[in-house]
Amino acid sequence: MLGLPDGARACLFDLDGVLTDTASVHAAAWKQMFDEYLRRRDGEDFTPFDVAADYGPYVDGKPRLEGTRSFLASRGVALPEGTPDDDADTETLWGLSTRKNDLVQVKITEGVRVYPGSRRYLEAVREAGLVTAVVSSSANAEQILRVTGLETFIDHRVDGVTARERGLPGKPAPDTFIAAAADLDVDRSAAVVFEDALAGVQAGHAGGFGAVIGVDRLDQAAALREHGADVVVTDLADLLERS
Repeated sequence: MLGLPDGARACLFDLDGVLTDTASVHAAAWKQMFDEYLRRRDGEDFTPFDVAADYGPYVDGKPRLEGTRSFLASRGVALPEGTPDDDADTETLWGLSTRKNDLVQVKITEGVRVYPGSRRYLEAVREAGLVTAVVSSSANAEQILRVTGLETFIDHRVDGVTARERGLPGKPAPDTFIAAAADLDVDRSAAVVFEDALAGVQAGHAGGFGAVIGVDRLDQAAALREHGADVVVTDLADLLERS
């Protein structure tokens, strides 16, 4: 049923890149923020953030602060962490992360695309009576679900706000997925994780879930399998064809 293992009762979906094309929104915001900072730091000879080469390994699927830290470390840049209260002009990890979030907020209001195959799959999951959760590192998940109308299909949400409130480490740690399954009162063996990010697939694999479905949006099928995906598809609608 739905291309899932027998006994599956819950679907735990990442949001960005799995249900919605907000991955491209986030990638554009990361690039704008990092390029602005690197240009100020290094002048016109700076090396821009490369979405193709840098987005997947350093920021995709990670909490915003960790994404900022990870990419800057790849460039040999170490900044003070600062505090969550740092504004977008503060030259700290939190300050740059705040700037990135401000840019995302603007881009979300301009529109977010839902993958048609993902909407079809959510409709089928709902008709089959399975419970659902969105498990996202984003602090904007609630807003995105609302503006896209996907909240109709989602029973529960564990996002960046939830993780901060509960003190849950972000992906690749499995804690946010584990929390979602527990909140839904579903054993992990009966819950299936859907992820497009390497860090997210790694989290699902580490959590001991019934299955991890990798969604290959970045031409990284082999890497998704290496990080723990049991099945890799290019679109969630592919799973309906396997049923």
